[in-house]
Amino acid sequence: MYYEPGVTPHGLPHDPFKSCVVPRPIGWISTVDAQGRDNLAPVSQFQNVTFDPPIVMFSAQQTPEGERKDSVRNAETTGEFVWNMATHELREAVNITGEPTALRATSTTPSATTRLPWLP
Repeated sequence: MYYEPGVTPHGLPHDPFKSCVVPRPIGWISTVDAQGRDNLAPVSQFQNVTFDPPIVMFSAQQTPEGERKDSVRNAETTGEFVWNMATHELREAVNITGEPTALRATSTTPSATTRLPWLP
């Protein structure tokens, strides 16, 4: 089947492009904005770049309004982010952090999470 996303009709109930890598693991990206406010968001588009030194990259879609998401904006502003493993046991907390909030770049701290210091 030849499929060009957004052009070729696929006749399937869901977009097949979103299923080209399944299961798709979820990582938690934690960032801090310029005012020092924490942000924790689930991200499924991440990848290791190199093992030595250990480098991870992530990408995110824009908001429906066409703006950069908080995680991207914070990482670009500060030059830092932390990848955290989102495990099955933490699934409810992961889901909570994926919900849009009225306040941008604010901490969503479910009771299942504890902020720990990180090593630069």
